[in-house]
Amino acid sequence: MTNRALSFDAVADQYDNSRPSYPPALFDAVEALTARPLHGSRVVDVGAGTGIATRLLRERGARVVAVEPGPGMAARLHRALPDVPLVRGSGDALPLADGSADLITYAQSWHWTDRDRSLPEALRVLAPGGALALWWNISDAEVPWIAAQDERIRRHAHDGAHGAHGTARPDRHLPDGLRFAERRLPWTRRVTLDTHLDNLATHSVFRMLGEDRTARFLADERAELLRVFPDGLVEEAYAVELIVARRF
Repeated sequence: MTNRALSFDAVADQYDNSRPSYPPALFDAVEALTARPLHGSRVVDVGAGTGIATRLLRERGARVVAVEPGPGMAARLHRALPDVPLVRGSGDALPLADGSADLITYAQSWHWTDRDRSLPEALRVLAPGGALALWWNISDAEVPWIAAQDERIRRHAHDGAHGAHGTARPDRHLPDGLRFAERRLPWTRRVTLDTHLDNLATHSVFRMLGEDRTARFLADERAELLRVFPDGLVEEAYAVELIVARRF
């Protein structure tokens, strides 16, 4: 787990309050691709963060165990979901028994793992017939204002590789030797400008920039976005990229 990954820990509350959730269609697709209902399934949510995906899995009736390395993120998850079992750890060394999960999920977190370690760990913990599900919320770069914002972020950060939005079909470090099924699930949410900017500030590119440079960017970005959304409500467009592999 890199310093860039653990940088979210300092903004756990802001992360939980401003990051986008996931649409119901995502969990419908997980059930279809795994050929198993979430209700009653033993699910391990790895890199659970503040529990954004964890709570939705539990609402679908899954028996969820959350795995999270960051103390701040784990504390926020525990406050919100005190009844969900929570273990400190990462996908590179899961502190769980062999064959103890029907489904292992990585919501926004697989790319932070060492796949040479995390894949064998997932296969060890999965029961026969279980599945590994990886997904990411990606902002829709075909929307003009999102594309323009991403370019501003890259210029400000002097970082051509790491915007705040993600990119369509980036290198996901997918493991070799498994057959994956994929789905792309578009969705939108309407949030205040403050929530949108708070969300941006939680992304790793800004966590690594530092407070002063982040504050300057967000002040300029507020003015830019008020030209596009004068009522102060931002229409964010996303697509969830879902990848599922079953263990036979």
